[in-house]
Amino acid sequence: MPLDLTPGHLIVLERIATHNFSIVAFPMYASAVGLCKGNCAVLLRPEPSGRFSFFGLPCYLVEGNLGVRCSRKGRDAFVWKKTEIPVTPQRLAELASFQEELQKLLATNE
Repeated sequence: MPLDLTPGHLIVLERIATHNFSIVAFPMYASAVGLCKGNCAVLLRPEPSGRFSFFGLPCYLVEGNLGVRCSRKGRDAFVWKKTEIPVTPQRLAELASFQEELQKLLATNE
């Protein structure tokens, strides 16, 4: 299903982009808007109100793809297919900062 973005959605995305977030496409999720900053990404679902909601949780990028946090061999890792990156306090802090900043930007009605 193609994205149906309103002028209100575009204003929100333009504002977010001024804070160094990149708007990206994740082909497997054509009905969502992808945003990246640093090593983090999230999918946003456009709402009829002109706002966005999170489509899943923010992710750590693994080889440019949305990594899933899981436990393998007794260790936490961000995983994409067979590639895994260890979960570290620094990566968790980056992910938390990404989510917090984006939530503030989405809540702003400028």
